[in-house]
Amino acid sequence: MDQPTILTCAVTGNLTKPDQTPHLPITPAQIATACLDAAKAGAAAVHIHVRDPQTGRPSMEVELYAQVVNELRRRRPDLIVNPTTGPGGRFIPSDEDPKVAAPGSTLSVPEQRVRHITALRPDICSLDLNTMNSGDEVVINTPKNVRRMAKVIREAGAVPELECFDTGDLVLAQQLIADGTLATPAQARRRWGLREANAPLVMPVQ
Repeated sequence: MDQPTILTCAVTGNLTKPDQTPHLPITPAQIATACLDAAKAGAAAVHIHVRDPQTGRPSMEVELYAQVVNELRRRRPDLIVNPTTGPGGRFIPSDEDPKVAAPGSTLSVPEQRVRHITALRPDICSLDLNTMNSGDEVVINTPKNVRRMAKVIREAGAVPELECFDTGDLVLAQQLIADGTLATPAQARRRWGLREANAPLVMPVQ
């Protein structure tokens, strides 16, 4: 039986820098336009990282997310909007004392990392399930902090896109569903109005 295919597009990516390509969208207007262009090309979902308009560096500003999300909702209400919750987990140990953060670290309390989810209540949002190397740095996602973020995401009515990078992430996902931290697939289907018991629950991946 044919399975439906849903295309998603991350228009900025996570680590891409302005000096690597002149085509990187940076301002909220540029990011929204890139998302709309992706939708025209066939994407059903867009994964959004916002950037500081002055520096091009990743940002956690709620207002920047709001400008992008509100423009997409106005122009393409059918488009699935998927903001990231990854920023705020980056840790760079200092050379002198690895317990002390070096400049460029963004490690924040979990609730700060999902403020934009509470404010904007998107369809879905990413939720990283592990601590991982990212470029030359590390992104920290302890199970305790993942639970705190998942609680906020669920209270906002969003469906988390579970970012699983190894088999241990699958075990944690099963635990979070079993203890009620995450919704079951059936509950998520009801959130999206999918009545059929066998209706596929498609989680776009980055």
